Amino acid sequence: MIIKPRIRGIICTTAHPAGCAAHVGQQIDHVKSAGPIDAGVGNALILGCSGGYGLASRIVAAYGCGAKTLGVSFERPPADKRTATAGWYNNIAFEEASNTAGLTAQTLDGDAFSDQMKADVIRTLKADTGKIDLLVYSLASPVRADPKTGVVHRSAIKPLKPLSIKTINVDRGEVSQVDLEPASAEEVAATVAVMGGEDWQMWIDELKKADLLAPGFRTIAYTYLGSELTWPIYWGGTLGKAKEDLDRAAREIGDQLSDLAGSARVVSLKAVVSQASSAIPVVPLYISLLFSVMKKAGLHEDIISHIYRLFATQLAQGAQLRLDDADRIRMDDVELSDAIQSEVKRRWPLVNTENIAELGDLAGYHEDFLKIFGFGLKGVDYEAEQDPTLGRAIAD
Repeated sequence: MIIKPRIRGIICTTAHPAGCAAHVGQQIDHVKSAGPIDAGVGNALILGCSGGYGLASRIVAAYGCGAKTLGVSFERPPADKRTATAGWYNNIAFEEASNTAGLTAQTLDGDAFSDQMKADVIRTLKADTGKIDLLVYSLASPVRADPKTGVVHRSAIKPLKPLSIKTINVDRGEVSQVDLEPASAEEVAATVAVMGGEDWQMWIDELKKADLLAPGFRTIAYTYLGSELTWPIYWGGTLGKAKEDLDRAAREIGDQLSDLAGSARVVSLKAVVSQASSAIPVVPLYISLLFSVMKKAGLHEDIISHIYRLFATQLAQGAQLRLDDADRIRMDDVELSDAIQSEVKRRWPLVNTENIAELGDLAGYHEDFLKIFGFGLKGVDYEAEQDPTLGRAIAD
């Protein structure tokens, strides 16, 4: 079948197998050309490995640090006349490239929040990998079933008080004002349950009980803090409450790892285009302006270059950590620099539907969005027939 992007709002319902493989290959090539990193990472577990920052972390751990990697993700396989999710193709492309390069890579597909997946990971580590030096927690799901109670929590991305703020319809390029209702107490609690630190702690608890954490073990969880322009919907909303809980978990996990001389850190990353960020009002408009400013200044980083910098400057042996007063590693230093933010803030009140192409980088936003699903990659023939199953068994 010939596969084209089918976009519905913030979701692309198709993914291109060859395009996804090309995208993974481009990221691998970037890391190989950037050179090795001495980070003391021999075995790495990546939770949320199939796309975005999680996939980039796996690629850097493998091709930058030479690590064996075990990845966990929850992806939909292909079915009759339906492509798989992009992450399904990404995982296969990464494993095939890694095996060819002599790197050990395994992927487990399923619900990372479940007790069953934790048991499967422990069994796999004991059988094949051994103790891990690094765990990257990069799960991005809107829903979590509590494995202890069975309660299904659904996150709600809302402010904590009524909010009227500028946003954009990325499909039509229309800038407008949106009125947002505040979250209820139940919605706040559900968002914390999904995106907070409880599951991260559960993983560390189980892995430590199984004696699978190496001396000096480190774990990092990714977050985004944003600028003053996005705070009302992000840090000042339900997401902010979840991120506060992630900070709490990092402190408690750090105490738990003291006997291993280990550490747990939250890492604040830069804004990027993702399915998650596309769903947050205001953020796509902010990203469009930010990309334009950072590219003009020659300071723009894509996902793989940003994560490479994290490993090379903050996880490498002897690195001088860039910490804030909450003990987070700050990788958003360039995005939040005075020079970048002052220009973004200057443009913010000026931007409208008529001048978004001049003040923002909506074209770059669309390009990055399509790449998530394997579209728009140079060297890929999008008119060629594709086997969406990659020769594998398909779902019923």
